[in-house]
This record gives sequence, C-alpha cells and structure tokens, in this order.
Amino acid sequence: MKFFVSCAKGLEYLLADELVALGASRATAAVAGANAEGSLADAQRAVLWSRLASRVLWPLATFDCPDEQALYAGAAALPWTEHLAEGQTLAVDAHVSGGAITHARFAAQRVKDAVVDVFRARGLERPSVDVDAPDLRLNLSLRKGKATLSVDLGGGALHRRGWRSAQHEAPLKENLAAAVLLRGGWPRLYAEGGALLDPMCGSGTLLIEGALMAADVAPGLGRVQAVPEVDEAGVADDRWAAARGKAAMPDGAGDAVPPPSRWRGFDLAQWNALVAEARERAQAGLAALRPVFHGSDLDPRAIEAARANAARAGVAAAIDLQVGDIDALPPQAAERGLVACNPPYDRRLAADGALYRRLGQALQRAVPQWRASLLCGDAELAHATGLRAAKKYQLFNGALECALVVCDPVQVAPRDAAPRELSEGARMVANRIQRNLRKLKGWRNGEGVTCFRAYDADIPEYAAAIDVYAEDGGDERTFLHVQEYAPPKEIPEADVRRRRGELLAAARASFDVPPERVALKTRERGKGGSKYGRFQQHGERFVVRENGARLWVNLFEYLDTGLFLDHRPLRRRMAKEAKGRRFLNLFCYTGVASVQAAVAGAAQTTSVDLSATYLQWCADNLALNGLGGTAHRLVQGDALSWLEADRGWYDVIFCDPPTFSNSARAEDFDVQREHVRLLRAATARLAQGGVLYFSNNFRRFRLDAEAVAQFAECEEISASTIPADFERNRRIHRAWRLTHA
Repeated sequence: MKFFVSCAKGLEYLLADELVALGASRATAAVAGANAEGSLADAQRAVLWSRLASRVLWPLATFDCPDEQALYAGAAALPWTEHLAEGQTLAVDAHVSGGAITHARFAAQRVKDAVVDVFRARGLERPSVDVDAPDLRLNLSLRKGKATLSVDLGGGALHRRGWRSAQHEAPLKENLAAAVLLRGGWPRLYAEGGALLDPMCGSGTLLIEGALMAADVAPGLGRVQAVPEVDEAGVADDRWAAARGKAAMPDGAGDAVPPPSRWRGFDLAQWNALVAEARERAQAGLAALRPVFHGSDLDPRAIEAARANAARAGVAAAIDLQVGDIDALPPQAAERGLVACNPPYDRRLAADGALYRRLGQALQRAVPQWRASLLCGDAELAHATGLRAAKKYQLFNGALECALVVCDPVQVAPRDAAPRELSEGARMVANRIQRNLRKLKGWRNGEGVTCFRAYDADIPEYAAAIDVYAEDGGDERTFLHVQEYAPPKEIPEADVRRRRGELLAAARASFDVPPERVALKTRERGKGGSKYGRFQQHGERFVVRENGARLWVNLFEYLDTGLFLDHRPLRRRMAKEAKGRRFLNLFCYTGVASVQAAVAGAAQTTSVDLSATYLQWCADNLALNGLGGTAHRLVQGDALSWLEADRGWYDVIFCDPPTFSNSARAEDFDVQREHVRLLRAATARLAQGGVLYFSNNFRRFRLDAEAVAQFAECEEISASTIPADFERNRRIHRAWRLTHA
C-alpha cells in the first residue's frame, strides 16, 4: 500500500532514507514529503519512530474532483461507519491548489458535510467537530482535479515530542533539530564516543533531541505518555491527555496506551506492541546515556527553560547547561564531537553578522577538530562565520529559507604548498585544461562569464566534459561538473578506471578544488544502452550568476545542473529583445531564460513545463532575483497541448524541447516527428512583430523547411548561438529564428 509522509521542505531525502530504515519497502522524495510503500504497521511505526516526519497520511480514496459537487459526492461515497464510530469526533485538514475549489476551509467543510450526511442517512448519531483532539483527523489533498482523502495516523503534528513545558523565543521545531543532527552525523559520532555542544542553546531543543536520539528513545513516545505541551502563545495543549481519557482499550490490555488516532482501521494490537518495544528500548538507552551534552546561552531565562524541558524529557542528568557568552566558550574535553547550533536570524530575533563571526571564532578556539552543523539564516550569514563548509543544504524553518552548513573539521589546516605530483596522463590533461583557460581568459573577462566549459574530450583517451561553476557571493567557491562519456566496449574496465582517476586528479589540480566540490557523472554500460549511474549526494545547491541574473544550480542531485551553459548567448539575445515585452518559455526546465528576460525588464513572462520540480526551481530562481507576482506566470502542463489551447499573445517565444519524452502524464513526444506541429502552434501565438527562437540538441534532427515555410519565415542562426567555450563541440545544439510568413 502507498502512503504519504509529510515533512518540512529540505528534509525530503533524509525522510525517505529514514522510512526505508523503519521498514517501508520503498520511499521516494516528493515536495515537502515522501511517498512510501508498505503495510499499515510500517505507517504506524513511522508515527512512533520518525524523527523527521510532520504527518503520516494513510489514503482512503482518490477520485476526480473538478468541482465542489464532485468533492461532496466522492467523500459521501466512502463507508464512513467503517472508519468512525457513532458519536465520535472528527476534524478535516484541507490543502487545495488550482481548479474550481480555491478555499481550503470550504473544501474541509464539504468533506465534513459528506461524512455527517452518511451517518444521518443511516439514522445514526452524527459525529461532531473537534479541531483540537478529534477521534479521527482526516487530510484532504486537492490538486490538479484529483482529490485524495487520508487518515492522519498521528492525529496531529508529529514534531511535538511531549517534553516541551517551557520555551525561549523562536523555538526550533524538533524534527528540524533532528535534521541538523543527522546532517552532522551525530548518531555515529555518539557511537564513537563523541560529545554534543550547543553554545547558543535557547530552550535546549538540539541538545534534548540529540540526547533522546542517542538514548534510542522513540520520538513519539512522549506523546503517548500524555505529556501536555505549550503552544507558541504559551497556552497548554492537553490534546494527548484528553486522548487518553477518550480511548477505548480492549479487555486485558494491561499497559496499553491510547492510539494517536481512534480510526476504526487502526491496528491497536500492533500499536501496543510497538509502544511496548519502544518503552523497553528507551529504558535501556536512558540508563546507558553518557553525560556528554553541553549547552550555554547568554539569557538566564533560556537556560531555565532548557533545564525544565530536559527534566521532562528524562535527560537532565546527561546535559550540562550554563549561562555564558560565546566569547567565553571554554575548550571542550572531548577530542571529537559535534557542534549543533541554530543562531538567531528570523524576524523576531534580528540576524547579526558580527554575532556569526564571533560564533565562528569561538568554535575555532574551543573545538577546532570537531564537526559543526549550523542552521543559519542564509548563505551570507553562514559565510560570516568564517568557517569552511564541506556541505551546504537548503532547509525551511516554517516559511523561512535557511542554510544548513556542515563543517568538518571546524578549523581547516592550510593546504600543503607542494601539491602531489601528477601522473603522466594526468599532467597531459592538466596541460590541456590550462591551455584552454588561457585561450578563454580574455573572452571570459570581457563578458563576465563565471560558469563555462573548460574541457570537452580534447584528448580522446580522456573522454569527458568538465564544466566550471563559480559560486556567486557567499563563499565564492569553485565547483566542477565532470561528465564522463561512455567508453568503447573494447576498452578494459581497468583502463577506464585509471583514466577516470587521472582526469579527476588533473581537474582538481587545475582549479585547486577539494574532492567534495567535484560532481562526477559517468555513463554505465547496461542492457538497452548506456545510462548515467547513481548520483553521489543530495541537497548541495548553490547560487551562480549569468547574464545579470542569480540562479540556483545543483551539480550533484540531477543529471543536468539547472543551467545549460551552451545556451548562454541565445539567452542573452532573447533577454535584450524581451525588454518591455511578453516572453514565453516552452519546455522551460528551471526557467533560466525566463528569469534573465525578467531581470532585463520583460513586462511579462510565462514559463511552461510538465515537471513540478522544475517549476519550483524556476520559482526559486525568480525569488532569488526579487521577482514574482502575476507578471511572472508558471504553468504546469504538456507544453504542446497547452500551446494549442492557449489564446495569449507573446512577443518573444523560446522553444527548446527535449529530443524525446515518454512521461506518463502526457502524450509521447518526439522532436523530429512533432516539430512542425509545435512550431505552427507557437508561431500562431506570436504577436505582430514577434519572434520565435527554436533550438534542440538532437544531432540527427532535420528541419522540415518546406512545411515550416507555409506559416513562418525561418532562418538558422546556430553559428551565432554557440559560445566560445563550446567551439570544440559546435554540434552541441542547433537554433532557428522564426517570424510570421
């Protein structure tokens, strides 16, 4: 069975790995969550044991929902008496996007009406609404005309652990704290004898979460023990205590505890077994917990709150909490450990670059050989620490976008002046790279190019492309994107590995970059042709600049990086022509052309793509440049079908389709077969005096000039769109300029 587990944005890949570790047969990252496959027992285990989840949603039904009548009918068709007992309470959380229903509260009300009417039709007592502690909490997701109704198995927000009796300003949610610790490798460090330090600990969230993690305490165990919490306004939340009194336990249940949901499908026997096991593990783990947790804060009230919280969590004996400033942070006794810290940065606690610098200096004095995992307000604040980040991740603390940086160690020793000697083959590649750099230097400086191709199989035995990406602002680091071409079958595997190693050594030496800033993508031999192998890591994205726009790129997580370097001149040309005009970007990918047109002053941009991931990337790129609103429209859909149905007018259109696409959400697309239909539809949307730029990278593509001439003037402009760094591979793409016939 498939179910969905939600989380804060930025935790998706960690969550997917965690769900598999907890027993799910499969889990894949989605937007703000993970799609999991497994049994109901696996889902209930996630409710109790997931440290990263926000909610665990078990689907009851999915149905077409074009309007509110369809929503009511779909909900009313479910056998609600099998899910909810007579006289029990109900709550519905709704999330809607697009379509005819745009108001979440209205959608939730219609679902509630349907459930109530089912009970009334059978002459039964109707369920009442209890938004705080319902017997059954439902979740409605309505997107693209599809509605999914699910049971919220946890009955509410799972980040609550049950121990928070007091809090300081701007508390960090517990599941986000768990992500900071996991990214820092805390479980392994603790197993190796390491310690945990938070020099700006606030109400102690990171330290308490770290202690419970080390003690193997299930994060949901505090909830089933009915410990009241306080909300952001300081009001006690007795939801779990109330739940204890409402739960109906079977005879002979003994120490059975109330389930988080009183859904009739809930496997109570399995739940009691999970809780019993969790209690045994917690008892053993807390007894063995080492006192290696240290926290300090300048505010005595924060330390008082942290001590109260630690006591309620049962870990007070293991945590040393002191009032103190970061400037007075003493050296730590443990040789190895993790600094986990969430310095202030939000609207309530103003960010201070000087404070971040003091934090970095204090850590270099006190724990130079430790690892640090710091959740900072943004990349600039992370840079202000003066620490060198080995990894960077984007996380969201509520609506606030944050930068999580992992430094290992805190103090990086200077590199040796004498680099390791290269082999003969590596020297040959390095010499060719240096020759290319000298040749491109004047062009790069003149046009302000910071992301470019430095090598493209110039030496046939070393068949790879090496692209350089220079970070804009922040740490201003250099990254390399190495794409190894598939070798001929007759080349021995040992030679392939040797040449790959020599190529990478030459690249790192030429640009003086550490291995962690080199993304290698290599094609593997396999049935049906070569394919790219598994990528190494997740979450490493950073900002670059091109044609006056700042752009997010990700070298490690996807086949492509988010920025097609060969289209740089064409994007510049279109941006200039789009000033004050309407720009349409078909098959927009990450929306780079749209962003550059908007930065150059386009009056409107419309970006169309089938992928929600790419459209979100485009939205992030727009936001990075301070752009947004109705002037810059994002459309998810099949570009060709959308184009034929659209009735808008555009002055500049960019169409860069894939060679082939067989997405399950759209008709199969083949650029050779469909290009005339595509160009006819696009030209029909050109305003008077408008221009269409068409490009593709299918090497065997043949334009049907005779058919295109019936509706457009067409001129091939490929030569003028190939940048200097791709002159060695002038067939990287072809491009045409079309206007009305």
